Amino acid sequence: MFANKHFFALFLSLALHAGVWLLLSSHRFPYLSLSETPKTSSEKIVFLELIQPTHQPLTAPASAHPTTPTPEPPRTTPLTAAAPLPAPERPRASMAAPAPPTAEEWAFAASYTNKNSKGYRYSWGQQVRSMMGTVVEGPDQGLVRFRIEIVPDGRLTQLQTLWTTSPVAEQLARQAIQNMPPLPPTPTGKPLVFDKTITFSPFANDGPPLYKDDCLPDPPVFRNPFAWNGLSPQEVAAPTPTAKLDPQALADCLRQLPKDSIDAERASDQRLMDQWGSSKTGR
Repeated sequence: MFANKHFFALFLSLALHAGVWLLLSSHRFPYLSLSETPKTSSEKIVFLELIQPTHQPLTAPASAHPTTPTPEPPRTTPLTAAAPLPAPERPRASMAAPAPPTAEEWAFAASYTNKNSKGYRYSWGQQVRSMMGTVVEGPDQGLVRFRIEIVPDGRLTQLQTLWTTSPVAEQLARQAIQNMPPLPPTPTGKPLVFDKTITFSPFANDGPPLYKDDCLPDPPVFRNPFAWNGLSPQEVAAPTPTAKLDPQALADCLRQLPKDSIDAERASDQRLMDQWGSSKTGR
């Protein structure tokens, strides 16, 4: 009896819930029959066909006010840099051969004994250079240094090339030496041995030498006082004293001194300028 009551209550609860759900569903989602559904519009199918466009020149729309056509700028070729004009060739420097020593100069050279016959050595070099001819600036110019030995009667017995900067200069100098006229005897009556540089250049400054200082004693040759060979006892060498000239020898020397010329002074100054001068120091 008690079970039937419970079953009836459960059935009644389910029935009520079902009724409520039906009421709500009919209110919110009304039932529509197929006959009452609205008729929709028929669907339209559109077909697209791709047409290849034709290339036609575009024409500008006609304007109300005609305009003047703009002229095209003239076509110009690209500018190219003009080739530089060749620089005019600079005339090459040249120097004529100096005059050979005169008879008076040779007579003085044959009698001047100071400084290893200084006058004789200069006249000999001037004679050689005068026979070499004109020199022109270029690859043939240069210097050549000889070692010469002349016997007392003036004959050449030794000619040795120490060095040269131009084969042409050496060849011309040797040819001139072979064709030199007879020379006077040496001043001392003994063989004269010396080294001489012949300058074959248009910029040479081989002027006559100065003689005014020839009677002064030669300065001592500098030698390192601390030089040591590592074997002998180490000692500091004393400086070599300057040799004093004998009064008679000094008088004889002064008697031989010639009067220096302006050309000799100029040549000496130019040699000093070439050796020590500089455009940077303004000297």
